[in-house]
Amino acid sequence: MKKVTFGVVAALCLSTATAYANDALMEVMKDPKQFGTQLGNYAGTRYSELDQITKDNVKDLSVAWTFSTGVLRGHEGAPLVIGDIMYVHTPFPNNVYALDLNNEGKILWRYQPQQNADVIGVMCCDTVNRGLAYGDDMIFLGQADNTLVALDAKTGAVKWTVQNGDPAKGETNTSAPFVVKDKVLIGISGGEYGVRGYMTAYNIKDGSQAWRAYSTGPDAEMLVDPEKTMVLGKPIGADSSLKSWEGDQWQIGGGTTWGWTTYDPDLNLIYYGTGNPSTWNPAQRPGDNKWSMTIMARDADTGMAKWFYQKTPHDEWDFDGVNEHVLIDKAVDGKDRKLIVTFDRNGFGYTLDRETGELLVAKKYDPAVNWATEVNMDKNSDQYGRPQVVAQYSTEQQGEDVNTTGICPAALGSKDQQPSAYSPKTGLNYVPTNHVCMDYEPFRVSYSAGQPYVGATLSMFPAPNSHGGMGNFIAWDAATGEIKWSLPEQFSVWSGALATAGDVVFYGTLEGYLKAVDATTGEELYKFKTPSGIIGNVMTYENAGKQYVAVLSGVGGWAGIGLAAGLTNANDGLGAVGGYAALSDYTALGGQLTVFALPN
Repeated sequence: MKKVTFGVVAALCLSTATAYANDALMEVMKDPKQFGTQLGNYAGTRYSELDQITKDNVKDLSVAWTFSTGVLRGHEGAPLVIGDIMYVHTPFPNNVYALDLNNEGKILWRYQPQQNADVIGVMCCDTVNRGLAYGDDMIFLGQADNTLVALDAKTGAVKWTVQNGDPAKGETNTSAPFVVKDKVLIGISGGEYGVRGYMTAYNIKDGSQAWRAYSTGPDAEMLVDPEKTMVLGKPIGADSSLKSWEGDQWQIGGGTTWGWTTYDPDLNLIYYGTGNPSTWNPAQRPGDNKWSMTIMARDADTGMAKWFYQKTPHDEWDFDGVNEHVLIDKAVDGKDRKLIVTFDRNGFGYTLDRETGELLVAKKYDPAVNWATEVNMDKNSDQYGRPQVVAQYSTEQQGEDVNTTGICPAALGSKDQQPSAYSPKTGLNYVPTNHVCMDYEPFRVSYSAGQPYVGATLSMFPAPNSHGGMGNFIAWDAATGEIKWSLPEQFSVWSGALATAGDVVFYGTLEGYLKAVDATTGEELYKFKTPSGIIGNVMTYENAGKQYVAVLSGVGGWAGIGLAAGLTNANDGLGAVGGYAALSDYTALGGQLTVFALPN
């Protein structure tokens, strides 16, 4: 084992080995029989061309086989299928299993890392892991303790490891690695511990560091060119981040990168989001706190930033900006565009030009959202691109040690990391959402490395004057910013969606149901209760000529942290325990993969 401390063909300048790594993953993503990346493809659409399961026959689905992971707590992410092998991951301790799909799911190999359990104490919002990545005949795992591991896909042997962060400082990992060309990218968690966020690219061949881009701080460390990196059509300017923080607050300023990454091979740009600024008490960090809460578009080879867009300047509500950025091609106002679509925690659905960062649409995707009236779309205004904050729901304007009530959405957002799906057949995005509001009381807090740096007390509850539940599953038109249909759910929809060419959309519920709905109308076509609440992401594959649908169940995550960690105080779990207290009446801890198919 070597320890290191620090849709196109590959570009002609790459070595033969590098080209093979890139081409092999691209071929996997082109083949709907396989499922080679957590979001289904580089564009992050979570759309499959498989069509054996249709809206007419999905009602006949039944369980084909199951697999127990042997681990409890929250099971996020999805299995990968490469060839005839399925790769399954778990929450901490982050075990990995390779299952033979041609031999009744026989375990071909298992990887069981030995991690210090102390890392559990500094993991915000459960011990989740969002999944594995594949490239160059290797499986990549980001462990909770920030060890990035490259495993031989056939044998499970460790090829190399690298340490991406220090848990003693509150730096942990919950995100899935992301393979692009000859590099594997991974972010960092720990915004609630004052961690300064960054994205790092490692060379697939040996794990050496290729580049690292910080979310805050000096231009050189952020990989920013003040004259060439753009924000809403203008150069970002020198020291854009430093000027937006008081003193050296940027050094413990958050902006962590624990969400999803997508990639446009034609533009050679990666897209990801940065999280909340630290602390949650906005009075302690005057300014816009750049570049937390930001969409970042960067060159995949060098990490240099092409454009930024900050969705929630000077965040006052913990509206992390890390959700997936879906790449679609669609007409907006009659003009064909290369788009990036994201459903932010702050409750606004954004559509931008993914080449330039031009803001095209910013609309509320949950009518309950009240902390801002709108996002200013007037390019001639000094408020262009900024949400217009309502004073009543501003935790800073209301003041420290004041309980600001009735803010919608709650800190976990109108959608958290649970990824959406997009169908090119319907032209609609399918979005799992939270329909939750909160009371929020900020207080002064001091920083100490490795200790919580939150500075707010929260309580959460269903959005008032609505259907009484805490979630909706919606269909969204990204060109117009309109909800086409909405399905109410008793609890937040914390599962990633899947759209298919069979005109079926799948998602899971916190009670444990796998549901299938009509992609056009939203009509419920099928549901099945799995052993535990679903916060995993639905996936599909084909083996021996038969289409399967699979999902991990195992309640947990932020919404299910009360159950997962045995918490009972209503304000624990950063306010989620009280809001989701009733969940224990419907499900219990578990850890299982359930695979569905049509009868023979």
